[in-house]
Amino acid sequence: MAQLIGNERVDDIPLLLSQMEKLNLSGLADEHFNQHGNWQGLSLGKVLVGWLSYLLSQGDPRLNQVEEWASGLSSTLTRCLAPTVRSLDFSDDRLERVLDRLSDDQQWDEFEGELNRHTVRVYDLRTACVRLDTTTSSGYRPVEAEEGLFQFGHSKDYRPDLPQVKISQAALDPLGMPVSTTVVSGNQADDPLYIPEIKKVQQSLQESGLTYVGDSKMAALETRRYIAQSQNHYLCPLPEKQVSKADLAELLAPVFRGEELLSQVVAPGQNSHAPAAAAAPEQEPEFIAKGFTLTMTPSVGVGAETFSWREQWLVVHSFKYAARQQKGLDNRIEKATEALNQLNLTGRGHKRLSPPETRDAAHRILQRYRVKDLIQVVYESTTQTTHKRAYGDQPARTLTETNVTVKPTLDAEAYQHRSQLLGWRVYASNDLELSLSEAVYGYRNEYLIEQGFGRYKGKALGLRPIYLASEKRVKCLIRLLSLGLRLLCLLEFSVRTQLEADQQSLPGLYAGNPKRATQLPTAELLLKAFRGITLTIMEIDQVSQRFLSPLSELQLRILQLLGSSDHIYLALTG
Repeated sequence: MAQLIGNERVDDIPLLLSQMEKLNLSGLADEHFNQHGNWQGLSLGKVLVGWLSYLLSQGDPRLNQVEEWASGLSSTLTRCLAPTVRSLDFSDDRLERVLDRLSDDQQWDEFEGELNRHTVRVYDLRTACVRLDTTTSSGYRPVEAEEGLFQFGHSKDYRPDLPQVKISQAALDPLGMPVSTTVVSGNQADDPLYIPEIKKVQQSLQESGLTYVGDSKMAALETRRYIAQSQNHYLCPLPEKQVSKADLAELLAPVFRGEELLSQVVAPGQNSHAPAAAAAPEQEPEFIAKGFTLTMTPSVGVGAETFSWREQWLVVHSFKYAARQQKGLDNRIEKATEALNQLNLTGRGHKRLSPPETRDAAHRILQRYRVKDLIQVVYESTTQTTHKRAYGDQPARTLTETNVTVKPTLDAEAYQHRSQLLGWRVYASNDLELSLSEAVYGYRNEYLIEQGFGRYKGKALGLRPIYLASEKRVKCLIRLLSLGLRLLCLLEFSVRTQLEADQQSLPGLYAGNPKRATQLPTAELLLKAFRGITLTIMEIDQVSQRFLSPLSELQLRILQLLGSSDHIYLALTG
């Protein structure tokens, strides 16, 4: 007689745990983080990887949900994680203690560094380019103290009304995989965070000659000096504080006079660097940018000495960037003109303004839309005299009223001058062999690190909303999620690399369109493909037997692309 004992939704848990075993994540965590003397049950490392598999599978960072999840997967976790697994190993108290162990900065840095070196060896990763950026994450909570983690600051979530934490991260190109993560208070400026983050990467990867790519906040002269002096390279756009509109106009003056020869940058996959007239006859190249380079020699005082180095400025005109800026400029001019004309309306619903009030309102409109130098405003005054007869106690009187008419006019010369500067940007790099095309492609891939930030705050990792009350544990939770982001990036990278090597695409990932194939599957879609795998445990003739729902062709193909065997699932049946 057969008796059903239970069903377990296995889903992607064996896959995730096998990938973490490949990284030796559990062993490294046990090695670097101290466990309390009274710690019992699963080791800290085993609890950490089990919890991470829940986080990545469910996208839920709440601690109080994990114990129930582990209780429903006891057979799966016993087979994949350790011979003996209790649901109490994943109680919220135990998970809080795991977070507390991650709080030591020195232990975390040593752990992260060894994990990076192990990952680079196992996956044979290139470490030529590292991207740096920052993001913020806000929460509905009070600001506890001036030195606390949650503070008001410039919000990248467009929530300046909420206190926030700031996450500074360095990611390895082209994976977008984090190699260094720092959590600081939300009111800190971005500029001072770059050098400490770069030092952590250097200590972690123990390599020089890397190229660090960042946004304009990484372009601080001291940051560029440090990177150059440490025998590394940088690529970043220069902010307007360093290259003003007037400076840019002076740089571009030879271009507008036709004295500067521009190099064209074509779309990836075509000839990446060619003169303007070198179009191949068989294929018309798609140009995406043009520009020129010049060499500069910045210097910075370091103690009693001065350090000087050579860098090149890559002056680039991006066609799509110019089109976006032109559209934005035209929209602002149109809205400003409409708002100025609204000042002339009278009647119900329109307040009659005095001449000073009209001028102030027009000035505010020009300031708001940033077109003060593009729209000329002429004020025409008309005076109207009205005679009032005596009425009751009111004597006869004469009233004089002055009305102002606003006439906005676009300054054609200023508009043309502004339009000429649109789409131009100056990049700085101390790699004198970096070509114009390499600089354009290199900076355009900055979205890779932004994707990671999106995963933090989206469904993949579920950082928001932040439920933890302890700021120290919030910091450690972000560290834990950075390990989850690392796994997602490695999953994605492994499958995409193998598909490219096989020159194949992967179909079956998109619901409702099974024939749609892709060469660039996301980690989220890959994990979702394993939803529904079920382990059934039955007692047949007093013998416990396990049955696993058969793996589909898509699931087997993904395991093959990852270099894994279906044994990680079949082992659940014993």
